[in-house]
Amino acid sequence: MPPQTTDTVPEDAPEHCPGTESDQAGKADACAGCPNQNVCATAPKGPDPDIPHITKRMATVKHKILVLSGKGGVGKSSFTSQLAFALAHDEDTQVGVMDVDICGPSIPTIMGLEGEQIHQTGSGWQPVFVQDNLAVMSIGFMLPDKDDAVIWRGPKKNGLIKQFLRDVDWQELDFLLVDTPPGTSDEHLSVTQYLKESGIDGAIVITTPQEVALQDVRKEIDFCRKVKIPVIGVVENMSGFVCPNCKGESVIFPPTTGGAEKMSEEMNVRFLGRIPLDPRIAKSCDMGVSFLDEYPESPACAAYDHVIDQIRAQFE
Repeated sequence: MPPQTTDTVPEDAPEHCPGTESDQAGKADACAGCPNQNVCATAPKGPDPDIPHITKRMATVKHKILVLSGKGGVGKSSFTSQLAFALAHDEDTQVGVMDVDICGPSIPTIMGLEGEQIHQTGSGWQPVFVQDNLAVMSIGFMLPDKDDAVIWRGPKKNGLIKQFLRDVDWQELDFLLVDTPPGTSDEHLSVTQYLKESGIDGAIVITTPQEVALQDVRKEIDFCRKVKIPVIGVVENMSGFVCPNCKGESVIFPPTTGGAEKMSEEMNVRFLGRIPLDPRIAKSCDMGVSFLDEYPESPACAAYDHVIDQIRAQFE
């Protein structure tokens, strides 16, 4: 067996790990008991011949950003949509959103594209456009019925993610936002592997204030460090409830351990800010419109603007 390069062996791998690209990955005696054994055993072995094609396709994308969450239901997809809308306010900025939450594709609804379909041309799959400078790709565009369940194992999920990166004609993009499912599973490993050569600029991690959510976010940050993805920052979503009428704020999820700000300090990552609950955010997502455009005077909009300005400033 040829020796493995160090970047094919995860940092937390057991002793004598054969490496993720080895023919013995997931099958060697050293793999017994490793939490990644099944993923390694079922993943394709050896250098992926599609990586050069993905790298060539991604050469026209300036910045690639992952939006992550440790736990579901913390507002990751809604934040992705509002970030995309905000970046696309500048008509000279080209933005793409790639929805790799294969089993729960909510981006089409949130961005007002429900019922749309994708088309194929000689240059590849065409994403669906919200506006001239904002394009979206999601499995939601491929389902015969929006209520159809996607019951796929890892390899089929990985194949679709590869197609989104290799075959979609994204053209020239300033930002490609990748909306991921909760956790650190097949989809995250696939995106990391496929974009290894073209590079990922960083990850934005979304959480809510309570400790039960922060526990999973710590794992998400640890994942980013192990796969060498920079953490752009942490956003605390649903940080209190703001009444649309009196502007009064109430705590819904008490930050019993100090919330995301203290956790960010402990883990030495940037804290980007807090976004309060506003029922009109959910309404805007259901309607498929930009909350920032619909309610520019709301405290939640000011909070979004503060967070997004910090993200944008890191790429200027």
